[in-house]
Amino acid sequence: YVWDANEEYLFKAMVAFAMRRYSSKSTTQISNVLLCNVTDRVSFWFVVTDSSKNVTTVPGSEVEAAIRMNRNRINNAFLLSDKTLQFLKITSTLSPPVEPSTPVWLIVFGVVLCLIVAGIVFLVVSGIQKHKKKNKESTDRENLEEKVEVTLENGIPCEALDLKAGHINGVFAADDERFTSL
Repeated sequence: YVWDANEEYLFKAMVAFAMRRYSSKSTTQISNVLLCNVTDRVSFWFVVTDSSKNVTTVPGSEVEAAIRMNRNRINNAFLLSDKTLQFLKITSTLSPPVEPSTPVWLIVFGVVLCLIVAGIVFLVVSGIQKHKKKNKESTDRENLEEKVEVTLENGIPCEALDLKAGHINGVFAADDERFTSL
């Protein structure tokens, strides 16, 4: 925007305001703020005078302290920030640290809890898959053993002998009772 006499008046008023707030005296007037060497790029230096004392200018340390104390109000008056409104020899004010809406410990706790839950779910799912795979392998072995036991003799499927339990031949089992023993 254009820096004109109205903007200069506002700047002088803001510096006078800062000086009044800092010193708690109402002796500083707008006419006590003098702008010198104003350029087109809005660069200048200023002096604050004190008409109540014999001293013609206020010490620079007091002016710096007053501006540092009220810098936010001055920036807001011109709709600027510390990056756009620069006072030489006066360090810029640090903005307060940003506080997250949730505490940091809660975020860390949530991440750790999610990792633990994911690990437990992984272990349960992998255990179930191993159990199913083991059951499938055991049923496949039983099926293979049953297929192996069935043999063919003379084109007729015959069951293999179960050597542990023995084998009863059905042809002779019923005949033992009909015939007399020798």
